[in-house]
Amino acid sequence: MKLGLVTYNLAKDWNVDTIIQKCQANGFEGVELRTTHRHGVEVGLTDAERRSMRQKFQDSGVSLCGLGSAFEYHAMDPAEVRRNIEGTKEYVLLARDVGAPGVKVRPNGVHTDKGVPLEKTLEQIGLACRECAAFAVNEGVAIRLEVHGRVTCEVPNIRTILDAGRHPNLYACWNSNHGETVDGSIRKNFDLLKDRIGLVHMRDIGVPDYPWFELVSLLRGIGYRGFCCAEIAESPEPDRLMKYYSSLWRAYNQPAKGA
Repeated sequence: MKLGLVTYNLAKDWNVDTIIQKCQANGFEGVELRTTHRHGVEVGLTDAERRSMRQKFQDSGVSLCGLGSAFEYHAMDPAEVRRNIEGTKEYVLLARDVGAPGVKVRPNGVHTDKGVPLEKTLEQIGLACRECAAFAVNEGVAIRLEVHGRVTCEVPNIRTILDAGRHPNLYACWNSNHGETVDGSIRKNFDLLKDRIGLVHMRDIGVPDYPWFELVSLLRGIGYRGFCCAEIAESPEPDRLMKYYSSLWRAYNQPAKGA
């Protein structure tokens, strides 16, 4: 497994050169760039700028492991859902051009308070994800559904969305949320998604409010070899924080004695 950085929130104001420099200096192997932030990796880039961005990451040794979009498909207005689907497709093409293997999307709410059955909204999100995944597979880009949103962040609901989507190019982005533990363990929820995990987000692994060792063990158990990306708050000492984080990450990944 490899350590990456989510640029929401710590790096939200850094340009790409700064992000690369800090990842190189502090033991981070990749980065998921959050769209709409100051990095400028957006669909407005020209073809030449896209090629240049791809080359910049290739030359740096820091992987551009994904684009983190805020596209979502739960709206009651079909036109709004369509805008989000088409926006996703535009960022899939951007990801292809800049060398990012995936685009993160998210569920972000339900409308049971307005009389819309939960199952209907989950199916709607899944069908939108399927369309995006079918489009993206031809571009060599994965669609990663973040475990996110009010009600939709509940892992059984994410499983329902994935089942409604039913596409081999649709993956889950495990998000290390509060509330995933059952009797101190995340295994029950992890097992619901373990066959579809394509990216992992982590919070502050120095804070023992989540079973981080168990997460690492479960990921190792399914043979996960992708990125685990730190999604951590801003700091007045970002280099110091990143060094501590990468050191702790390496300690968590040391095989147990006798293993």
